[in-house]
Amino acid sequence: MKKGFVAALLLFFALFAGQAVASEHAPAAHAVEQTHDAAHSETHDKGMFELLSSFYKTTGIYAFTNPKEGVVNGEGEEVSTFHQSWGRIIMIGITLILFYLAIAKGFEPLLLIPIGFGGLLANIPMANMTGDHGFLGVIYNAGIANEFFPLLIFMGVGAMTDFGPMLANPKTALLGGAAQFGIFGTLVGAAALSQFTPLFDFTLQDCAAISIIGGADGPTSIFIATKLAPDLLGAIAVAAYSYMALVPVIQPPIMKALTSKAERVIVMKQQRKVHRLEKLFLPLIVLGLSILLLPESTPLIGAFAFGNFAKESGVVDRLSDTMQNALINIVTILLGLGVGSKLAAEKFLVGDTMGILILGLVAFSVGTAAGVLMAKLMNRLSSEPINPLIGAAGVSAVPMAARVVNKVGMDEKPGNILLMHAMGPNVAGVIGSAVAAGVLISIFN
Repeated sequence: MKKGFVAALLLFFALFAGQAVASEHAPAAHAVEQTHDAAHSETHDKGMFELLSSFYKTTGIYAFTNPKEGVVNGEGEEVSTFHQSWGRIIMIGITLILFYLAIAKGFEPLLLIPIGFGGLLANIPMANMTGDHGFLGVIYNAGIANEFFPLLIFMGVGAMTDFGPMLANPKTALLGGAAQFGIFGTLVGAAALSQFTPLFDFTLQDCAAISIIGGADGPTSIFIATKLAPDLLGAIAVAAYSYMALVPVIQPPIMKALTSKAERVIVMKQQRKVHRLEKLFLPLIVLGLSILLLPESTPLIGAFAFGNFAKESGVVDRLSDTMQNALINIVTILLGLGVGSKLAAEKFLVGDTMGILILGLVAFSVGTAAGVLMAKLMNRLSSEPINPLIGAAGVSAVPMAARVVNKVGMDEKPGNILLMHAMGPNVAGVIGSAVAAGVLISIFN
């Protein structure tokens, strides 16, 4: 009896409290219902034409054809109306040219296809892929802004490099050093142009970062640009990789202009066999000299030396194989997309870009010429004949420059194989460009 009375009392209070709460929130619930109905009515009232018009305004076609003032990109920077429309269209055309060079002409497709596709994605309106949280922005910040990807590339290049040709004929290393004249010569020339003419307005740090293009070394160009001229990174990286890809186009005319027919048909003696210990100790010696004389170059040289030492040790074939294949392939994809992110119209289509492309071409041409001229001088002074063509391989576009030297030599005299002779200055050029970058960074630090 008592239990029934208590249960009835609790039920009475529960019903009373529920009614009070319902009445208290009834106005609010009614207001929400009215708002929902109003929104539904507003959407429902739109005609088919209005709905299609709203959709059209979210398309890329509308963004290309109706640029607006005050629009910002994924990095929070305001984008001009030109860069929103024609600028993006022009850059998409440039990326298609990169695809053409890579696929139809075979110019460094492993580099140009990722870079070109990154540039294509960077110019998609409204997607904001280059922002900190965008697809390309995450890649850029993860490995390019902090110089990580270039070091991994150098590690892989070291694992693929054979120092045997250079050790077999050590004097060819001078050609790798001579080719770096293009870097320092262009640095002086760019600084003079900026100082005494209205053509360019580069700082000394900008000039130093631009001049490294003369070494035809993409990872080194990215490494030094990140430190000295991050605002110019996109144009510098694209110029460096483009000139690497265009080695078969740029170098042969310079090589032929500076040499005679008699010099181009010179046959070089077969190289001596290099002992395994020589190859094993060389990366350690190079790294040791860098530590003592130029510590700023040790990130690049250290990564390169590690890759080469692992290969020559002969006891970590799995690691060496990974660096030569899987690692460098993965990093090349990410590096290319990250570099391509700087091909956004508002980043690339600026006045400084044309100056960078011109100065970079001058740097690369001067480096090629300096290597050939040094080889001509060495041929005059040496008791053993040296084909001056191999001097062009002093730039560090490995192994493209050595292949071009071999092709030009074979065209002049069928059967005259210069590939292994050209690999000597070619691998020396890799070290030379890293040392040159270290010198420039040390000066401005």
